[in-house]
Amino acid sequence: MFRPNRWFRLAWMVPAALVVAAVVVLAANGVRAVPAVESFMRSYPGVGANPAATPIGIPAWLAWQHGLNAFFLFFVIRTGWQVRTTKRPSIFWTRTNTGIFRTGNAPIRITLDLWQHIVFDTLWMVNGVVFYVVLFSTGQWLRIVPTSWDVLPNALSAGLQYASLNWPTSAGWVHYNALQLLSYFVVVFIAAPLALVTGLRMSPGLSARLRRLDRVFPLPVARRLHFAVLVFFVAFIIVHVLLVLTTGARANLNHMYAARNDGGWLGVWIFVAAVLLTAAIWVGARPNVVRAIAARSGRIIHRKR
Repeated sequence: MFRPNRWFRLAWMVPAALVVAAVVVLAANGVRAVPAVESFMRSYPGVGANPAATPIGIPAWLAWQHGLNAFFLFFVIRTGWQVRTTKRPSIFWTRTNTGIFRTGNAPIRITLDLWQHIVFDTLWMVNGVVFYVVLFSTGQWLRIVPTSWDVLPNALSAGLQYASLNWPTSAGWVHYNALQLLSYFVVVFIAAPLALVTGLRMSPGLSARLRRLDRVFPLPVARRLHFAVLVFFVAFIIVHVLLVLTTGARANLNHMYAARNDGGWLGVWIFVAAVLLTAAIWVGARPNVVRAIAARSGRIIHRKR
């Protein structure tokens, strides 16, 4: 339903964000003009030392993993937001066989939004397990795991360069700058596992079986952490996409989607196709479609209004 007041409040966020961005840019440029900061940035240009065994280039499997991860994550976020904001759900799903959603003799009933969320969570998790296995078996982990403490001052230097709009030198095919490295490390090894752990803690079937954890890991804490991770992923995606498109879009998309280090357009077209596919599924995932798919794995229950 269209709500003018809500959209009016959201519209004010755009100029407010521009003002904040302008202040950040001016402040960053002012800080960089300080002699001590200039000396600091010469000592720490934004890229730390990488181990000699660090592989160069983006393999094809990593490009595919990145694309699948982005696809699943968009729908994890969408369905998670639906679960959080739907006040009076009217469609529910329940299993017709035994499993983790069954407590005693009574199968647990969950909303259709939660069913979607769990399905995409499962796909995202399976993709993540494959990613971890291949990441460590190929040595690609060296590209996103800090191996020296100089990553911290270099990350600060790279952050100042981004904030002042004087972008760090882009060499993503060879190595990431320190801020990218730390960001990807947090996403892969902290945020993603935290989303999984808190999600499992909140799972309708498992939460009933894990009541002994209530003292050390209460459900309200899990819910707050789970929502905080959602906000983190949304913020990361916005900043990540913005920087990808403003720091050499064609080269970046070639690296990320085509596993190529050239000036061609293949990565761009793959990215466009991925966006169109995601948008089509986003629009097509209407309640009647989701209901028909969910009915194949369980029983649909309608609550009378």
